[in-house]
Amino acid sequence: MAAHPADHPHIVVHAPGLDGSRRVTSGDETLGVASHADDVGEILRLADLYVTDVAASDLVEWQGGGPDDWPGLSEHHEP
Repeated sequence: MAAHPADHPHIVVHAPGLDGSRRVTSGDETLGVASHADDVGEILRLADLYVTDVAASDLVEWQGGGPDDWPGLSEHHEP
């Protein structure tokens, strides 16, 4: 994987936790916790990183599933 220039940080949306939330980081810094792809965009905006399409941006790495994967704790229990 190629390194990103300093003016374009590498953003990671980590695998979902049991509650479905996903940590968003830039390097070693946690930018926030998201519960939806829209939250990722807002977290990046608040960090002065304007990414118009977080699902398609090559600056955002999605781990443990893509931008449509937000499983909640209820999915881990039998009905």
